[in-house]
Amino acid sequence: MFELVLKGGTVVNGLGTAPFVADIAVENGTIAAIGPDLQGAKTLDCSSYTVTPGFIDIHRHGDAAVFRKDFGQLELKQGLTSVVNGACGLSLAPFGAANRQALLRYLQPVTGKLDPTIPTDSMAAYLAAIRDLPIHVGMMVGGGTVRTDVCGYQANDPEDFRQIHQRLEKALSEGALAVSLGLGYAPECFYRTDSLITALEPLKNSQIPIAVHLREEGDMVCEAIREMIEVARSLHCPLHVSHLKAMGKRNWRKRIPEALRIMQQAREEGLDVSCDVYLYEAGSTQLLHLLPPDYLEGGVDAICERLRDTACMDALRERIKNAHDFDNIAQMIGWENIIVSSLPSEEYRYLIGKTMDEVAQCLHLDPVTALCEILVHERCAVTMIDRINCEDDIRLILNDPFASVISDATYPTVGLPHPRVYATYPRLFETYVKNGVLSLEEAVRKCTSLPARSMRIKGKGVLAVGMDADINVFRPEQLHALATFEMPRQESTGLQHVLVGGQVAILNGELTAAANGSILHSSNVK
Repeated sequence: MFELVLKGGTVVNGLGTAPFVADIAVENGTIAAIGPDLQGAKTLDCSSYTVTPGFIDIHRHGDAAVFRKDFGQLELKQGLTSVVNGACGLSLAPFGAANRQALLRYLQPVTGKLDPTIPTDSMAAYLAAIRDLPIHVGMMVGGGTVRTDVCGYQANDPEDFRQIHQRLEKALSEGALAVSLGLGYAPECFYRTDSLITALEPLKNSQIPIAVHLREEGDMVCEAIREMIEVARSLHCPLHVSHLKAMGKRNWRKRIPEALRIMQQAREEGLDVSCDVYLYEAGSTQLLHLLPPDYLEGGVDAICERLRDTACMDALRERIKNAHDFDNIAQMIGWENIIVSSLPSEEYRYLIGKTMDEVAQCLHLDPVTALCEILVHERCAVTMIDRINCEDDIRLILNDPFASVISDATYPTVGLPHPRVYATYPRLFETYVKNGVLSLEEAVRKCTSLPARSMRIKGKGVLAVGMDADINVFRPEQLHALATFEMPRQESTGLQHVLVGGQVAILNGELTAAANGSILHSSNVK
């Protein structure tokens, strides 16, 4: 007799194969048997439900949120049993004292308010400090964090890359699943392709993935993919393209078909290339992401000094109006599609939820001057929601067999979070499965076995004997995403039962007190 048996559910095993009816037996945190008429000391009747692996989100920015009281609650409510943080080169470890304050200021709009007691000196210390997890958590080591730790936000590459290599190697040996890059952010935007390859030398001939926020995601997204394929080919390591998109109407329905062809051609040549996509037409990031890369040199203090300078502001106005040599988001989508979503100060908090056009009107300024004003006033700790994507492109990426579903959830502690933080996975079923964009079994694969493979996460993502007992039980038609852009802090509904490591975390739709999560470790072998 087994410890627990889930009886009679329709099993969608995560591999994309046809569903089948079976019992699933759980013993000591793993799946012990799958078949008919299994007997357990405890049972859960799943006869009218779909049973899947727990969902895995390999692109979140919950590096600071994992230390907050209610972490895991909104994640479990959408079926997430595993998440990976540290994305876009912006991990909360490892870094020491030398550039600590500058780095923390840069990270805060993405991670939210930071507890100063969180250890950041090493990946080992950071991971060891995480306690009482209700879900499993993994970390990537951020290439931007490591470079900042070594040489701050200067534009010049370090004279000696050995310190970067040592920090990357140490973080990977201490549990990081992958190296994340944020080539659209400082300081990694300052790398040339050849110096980026040099910086990533520790990954050569390994199975350690590079997960990259591309240098460009609009007009030059295809060129940016080609750059990263060159990097992966040189290093002989896996490449994962984060939140694939083509920003701006002039790029919609044009760039993504080519981008997918480029990646498929690389696979045909023998490279391991995958990608992921979020399910909303709007993204969310730091407001300073509207600035050209050269305006980001030196970190927050230098940025603010630059934006106070009238000549620099005039030059910025001209760049945003006419330049095509960087991801010029304001030009590509328009100020009316950029919404201020968080501001730390009381004085300007009334601007939250307004577009940059509306912000400019409220401040009686033009949009570029308004942008400079609020960035300087808030010391760059401002986030935006930007309407950048095209639904047709999202659907095209979703139908690529190598594309996982992710949330790209950021965790601002003031203002309006993006609804994807609370609602991504129910939205997948409620919108894309229900409307026939994806089959049920393919949708499940895209948030279970496929992301587990991309990040080399052992034991997750498949319902099979010997795998970890991270299990969701639900009726697909009952999954409901309540979060909206106007009211984002609403947990999703529809999960009947959720198991994390064999322990019941949601029972009959209600959260239990189980804290059976663990730190994820990869199957990386160099």
